[in-house]
Amino acid sequence: MAKISSLEEEFKRFEPVIRILSNLALLGKKLEVLGKENFIRSGPNLIVGNHVGTYKDIAVLFKIVPRPIFFTANKQIFSKQEFNELIGKHLQRHLKRIGPFINLLLGPLKSLFVRYVSTNIARIGTIPVDLASKTKEAREMIENYIRQGKAVIALQGRGRLKPNDPNPYVDFFKPGVPAIAYNLYLNDHLLVPVTPLAIYGTHRPFLIPTLIKVNVGEPMFITDYLRENAKETIECFRTALENRVKKLLYGLVG
Repeated sequence: MAKISSLEEEFKRFEPVIRILSNLALLGKKLEVLGKENFIRSGPNLIVGNHVGTYKDIAVLFKIVPRPIFFTANKQIFSKQEFNELIGKHLQRHLKRIGPFINLLLGPLKSLFVRYVSTNIARIGTIPVDLASKTKEAREMIENYIRQGKAVIALQGRGRLKPNDPNPYVDFFKPGVPAIAYNLYLNDHLLVPVTPLAIYGTHRPFLIPTLIKVNVGEPMFITDYLRENAKETIECFRTALENRVKKLLYGLVG
């Protein structure tokens, strides 16, 4: 793995391209952000939020977070073939019967996009996560980034709505972020601010005019949720983060 300082340099070098791709992903969309002042502008930071808009969520965060950011991402995106298949499934899921036709129509452009992203995504420090299994590798990479004062985005969910869920916009939060915050506090005496945010509107299909809203909450700290043991502490913080994001979402749609 490359040094994080060099990854940040790569991020800055790719920034113009990232800006273009983000604008393309959000074509036809307007953006409204509440709580901008709550972003942590330097030093270690974990940013967590709901994830229902696949690549549009990523584009939004690249546009609004006022510092270089590093994402966790489905490891399939790092493979040209798997990423290509992933896009095809996404189009079919959201556009139903016309999805395969749109996939075919976008063929040449999509091929260029897939090749570019899958080739360069690791160069800007994106952290691959295997959604089908639990591994410590991604968590250890995140902790290493945080120790070096970086901001890591860890969105919760599979990038799509769950229509039959009581809250289709906020998936069940996994214990990974609370565990990382706890481990860094316990082992490194590092108190990491965890910034919660809610995103609404990115679930609308590509090119459909939409107002995307983001609500950024004040940072939360593991020390406010310490309990008798690690398991209880992590679960308490996990629940608190999930509930805070739900509350931030209600502030957007209520």
